[in-house]
Amino acid sequence: MTLILANATLLPCTPDMPVIENGWVRVDGTTITATGSGPAPVVDGAAIIDCGGDVVMPGMVNPHCHMAMTLFRGLGEDVDDRLYRYVLPLERKFVTREMVRAGTALAALELIQAGVTTVADMYYFETEVGRVVDKAGIRGVVGQTIADFDPPDHADIDGGFALTEELVAEFSGHDRVIASIAPHAPYSTDIAVMNRVSRWADDHPGVPVQIHLAEMDSEMDWCTKHHGLRPVEVVEKAGLLRPGLICAHCLHVNASDIEKMAHARVCVAHNARSNAKAGRGIAPVEAMRAAGIPVGVATDGPMSGNTLDLFSQFGPVSMFQKLAGHSRKPMPALEVIRMATIEGAKVLGLDARIGSLEPGKQADLVRIDLSAPRLQPIYDIYATLVFAGMPADVSDVMVAGRWVMRDRDVATLERRKVLRDALQVASHFKAEMVRIDAAG
Repeated sequence: MTLILANATLLPCTPDMPVIENGWVRVDGTTITATGSGPAPVVDGAAIIDCGGDVVMPGMVNPHCHMAMTLFRGLGEDVDDRLYRYVLPLERKFVTREMVRAGTALAALELIQAGVTTVADMYYFETEVGRVVDKAGIRGVVGQTIADFDPPDHADIDGGFALTEELVAEFSGHDRVIASIAPHAPYSTDIAVMNRVSRWADDHPGVPVQIHLAEMDSEMDWCTKHHGLRPVEVVEKAGLLRPGLICAHCLHVNASDIEKMAHARVCVAHNARSNAKAGRGIAPVEAMRAAGIPVGVATDGPMSGNTLDLFSQFGPVSMFQKLAGHSRKPMPALEVIRMATIEGAKVLGLDARIGSLEPGKQADLVRIDLSAPRLQPIYDIYATLVFAGMPADVSDVMVAGRWVMRDRDVATLERRKVLRDALQVASHFKAEMVRIDAAG
């Protein structure tokens, strides 16, 4: 079937980031076959949607997330030791395949309604995550976490690698779901495990590697104490600083680290809101991008940053760089949208397929309604989206030529069931928290 979206404010997110008034996009099957401006082409049998001047842009890319942790959202926010008091005990007791399935479905529903069509996840029981992502109709890079801190789904490192092998086998050749291996962080895997991951990745070309890197002061201290090195140097020593490595956070990186990262051709998932909420600092995004490192806009897990939509990240991404630079000039809104689309796709190694509206690419796109009073008047559409846009403005979402949401109605997930399943798990969390508090 041929579909033409006409009369749109088209943001194709191609290199010069144009704004095309009265633009149109032609979709045939799963693929964008043409774009242009002015009157839409006449094609026999084509369905035509008049967008009435609404924005049509690529689906957004969230390159770092822990989807199942929607079920931890808002839990113990004002408790200093919530990680050890609540989160880790709850994970050990309740993180099962069923819990991961419920939390991931809640996340997928939220992502779709916010115009995110591709997400990179790292957590536990990732085969379940991949299955939910598949059912939801979105794209996902699903990373099996490997760690040495008694994670819920593997008793030892060998078990973590076995789960990764199962994940790769299940989604080999899938059009939208890509298996990934995710060593948790330098301090939770150490050099021997990271080196094993590097060798494993050599034997599994095309399987992305994700890691938390240079995120916390305690990580800096650990790397210095145990290796006399900075986190980037520890990963380099392990042989894991490699092309395409997806590095989440990268807050504590200096000029030497950035040079090493650029030379190794790694990529970065930037989590501005989560980083700030934890008081961890401002990542040197401008410096990393200036060095040629692709940087995408990410949310981190909803336990840390609470929301999974990129609109909530846009303001912090721009404003924190302005604060760091003591000027309005750093991180223009146009660059934030670039990072949320084509640059985020590059972080995941998917920029040849998605991230911009160009002939030959997959038809992953969103329509954004501009009728809300807070979006008017419009002088700079990029600034409007970054500083005033909200998930509620997203009306329609398409992935691979299939509408997964029309008029705010998600077609691929049953909203009531998703919420019911999530709240059932949350009730167990609440009961356990009461028990923990009573025990002192």
